[in-house]
Amino acid sequence: MDMRQRPYRSVLYIPGSKPRALDKARSLPVDAIIFDLEDAVSLEEKVSARDTLKDALAAGGYGMRYKIVRINALDTQWGVDDAKAVCAMDADAVLLPKVASSADLDALAAITGDLPIWAMMENPRGMLNAVQIAAHPKLEGMVMGTNDLAKELQSRFRADRLPMQASLGLCLLAAKAEGLVIVDGVYNAFKDDEGLKVECDQGRDMGFDGKTLIHPAQVDVTNTAFAPSAEEIDLAQRQIAAFEEAEAGGQGVAVVDGRIVENLHVATARETLAKAKAIDALAAE
Repeated sequence: MDMRQRPYRSVLYIPGSKPRALDKARSLPVDAIIFDLEDAVSLEEKVSARDTLKDALAAGGYGMRYKIVRINALDTQWGVDDAKAVCAMDADAVLLPKVASSADLDALAAITGDLPIWAMMENPRGMLNAVQIAAHPKLEGMVMGTNDLAKELQSRFRADRLPMQASLGLCLLAAKAEGLVIVDGVYNAFKDDEGLKVECDQGRDMGFDGKTLIHPAQVDVTNTAFAPSAEEIDLAQRQIAAFEEAEAGGQGVAVVDGRIVENLHVATARETLAKAKAIDALAAE
């Protein structure tokens, strides 16, 4: 499945050191998994987690779920060896935390070679350098690290995430300019479905491809929020049909539900249907 066509609605963090969690992830209806060697792994398990994760990935069973491994930062005592270890794993991409500039990605790429890179965007310098980071030739996606970012900004939590808007917007613009995948940060209150839905809807409205999750209980809400709705699919089908009919009659535009439909609307409609088809393919595996 093409990288841009595959869905990334739900991207679940799983500790790379926990065999039970690694096994459970095989049956969860998520689009992607971040196998974590960083924050979710205790200091005592940092080294052994590499082999635990390597064995789990080698055993397979994750189907079409996109497999991303988050390593420790390269300036830590574990980062370089993490990066080397990922090269021997059955992973689709490597995720680098605390990216501040494209030089950080150069340093990782020097170790991981052709393996696609994803960047954690979670500090002020990274926000200010989002354009150069997004333009890196090995970069495939961005992950918003909103918890670390809030700490760095010394911002207060607000349900509308007003303090985050400048940072979210900068990264979105950079990612979209380069055709990258970009997923929103986590929602910490994993038992608050209503609050999660509000934040998912905001992220979807902004243009995020999906959301990172800290608990399986958040998957259903997130998958629904970032998938095309039945109404959106129906509208997309009618827009395409109306435009094709107008073209056959020598017209450059059509009208659906009292609104003009042009080429750009049809392109969006086709993307909507392609995304729905890709989601169906994942669900059917």
